Amino acid sequence: METRTQKKNRKNWKRNVGYSLLLIVLLAFGTGIYAYQHYKPENHFKKVPLISDNNNNPGGTVKVDEPVFNVLLIGSDQRKGQKIGHSDSMMVVHVDLKNHQYHILSIPRDSRVHLDGYGYTKLTSVQYVMQAKHGSKKGIEEAVKAISEFTGIPINYYVETNYWGLEGMVDVLGNIEMNVPFDVRLTHPWYKENQNKVITAGTHTLDGKMVTELVHERYSLANGDYGRQQLQGEVLKAIAKKALSVGNIPKLPKLFDSISDFIVETNMTKSDIISMAYAVKDFDPDTQVHYHQLKGKGQTLYDDILQANNSQIVIDEKEMKEIVEKYFIP
Repeated sequence: METRTQKKNRKNWKRNVGYSLLLIVLLAFGTGIYAYQHYKPENHFKKVPLISDNNNNPGGTVKVDEPVFNVLLIGSDQRKGQKIGHSDSMMVVHVDLKNHQYHILSIPRDSRVHLDGYGYTKLTSVQYVMQAKHGSKKGIEEAVKAISEFTGIPINYYVETNYWGLEGMVDVLGNIEMNVPFDVRLTHPWYKENQNKVITAGTHTLDGKMVTELVHERYSLANGDYGRQQLQGEVLKAIAKKALSVGNIPKLPKLFDSISDFIVETNMTKSDIISMAYAVKDFDPDTQVHYHQLKGKGQTLYDDILQANNSQIVIDEKEMKEIVEKYFIP
C-alpha cells in the first residue's frame, strides 16, 4: 500500500516531468522562431559581400534594402589532381528573393576581353591566368572581378565547380528531371561508352554522368556554344527545382554538406543557402526563372596571351548593356 509520502513524491515526479516536457517544447518552439527570424531573407541578407561592382571596385560588404543580389556560377574544366582550370561555363544569376524571380545570363566562354597587363584574350583564359598567378581562391576572385568589369554586373557571391563535381552534385540530389530542348549527339564525351550517343529532345531523368556529358557538348549543336549555354541553363533550372522541392528543403543543410564536397571555391555559407531556401514559395522554373544570352559575332583574332590567332566572340556591347541594366543591377 502506497504511503502518503510516496503518493506525494509520485505527484511531484509527474509534475516535474510535465514541466520538463513543456520546457522542452517551449525551447524548441522558441528556437524555431529564432531560427526562422534569423534565416528570413530580409533579415539574413541585410548585408551581402561585394566581390566587385560594375567599376571593378571590391567593397567588402554592402547594405541592401531588399534580399536581392547577383551570384556568378562558374563551371571549370579543371581535372582531378589539377589546381587550376579554364572557365568553361559562366552564368550570372540575379536573385530576387522578395519577388521570387531569378534571371540567368549566360556568357560565352570565348568572349573577347581585355585583361590588364596581358592584352586581349578569351574570357575562358582569364581564370586560368589568374589562378596560375595568385592561387586557386585569390585567382577565382580576380577572375570574378574581370567578369564583373567586362559585363558591368556587380557580383556578390560566386560558386565554382567542375565537371566531376557537377556529376557528384547531381548524384547527391538523386538524378534530375531535365528538359532537353533539341537532339544532342555526344561527340566529345567524358566517358567512352557515350561516344555518338544521341539524347533526343524532351524531358529525361538523368544521372550525374549524363548531365556532365550534356553541358560539355557543343560541336554537334547547330548553334555551337550558344546551344551549349542553353543546355547549361536547363541543367541549372533542373538542379534548382530538385534541390528546392518540398521534400528536399528540410534536408538542405545536409545536402549542402554533401554538395560542398563538389564545390571548388565559393564565398556562400550554409546559412546563405538555408536563408535562400526559406524564401522559396512554390518554386516554378517555368515562371520564375528567366534566361538571357549574350550575343556577338565570331571572328578570328589575335590572342595576346597565346600569341596566336584563334576564334573569339565579339560581344554586342550595346545589347549587353541593355540586358544588364534591365535585369542585373539591384
